[in-house]
Amino acid sequence: MSTKKTTNTPAAKRGRPTVAGSKRQAVLAMRAAKVAAGGEIKRGRPAGTKKVADVTIEVKAVAKKAKTVKSIESLVDSIVNEA
Repeated sequence: MSTKKTTNTPAAKRGRPTVAGSKRQAVLAMRAAKVAAGGEIKRGRPAGTKKVADVTIEVKAVAKKAKTVKSIESLVDSIVNEA
């Protein structure tokens, strides 16, 4: 038995609607004529290149602020509690 489900729903038409006599249809017709005549269609603007600059980034370490400690026991407790 086949596991494919078949439906009788028609495929939805996607994209821009076709309007007869529109500027878009004229442009598409000109492109089709150019390709039919052996021409080549390229993108309308330059692709652009990624420019990589030589940049040096300096990273500075930031030290934590020291806690004021009243006794050695509280210092030990604070170190143990942070870990």
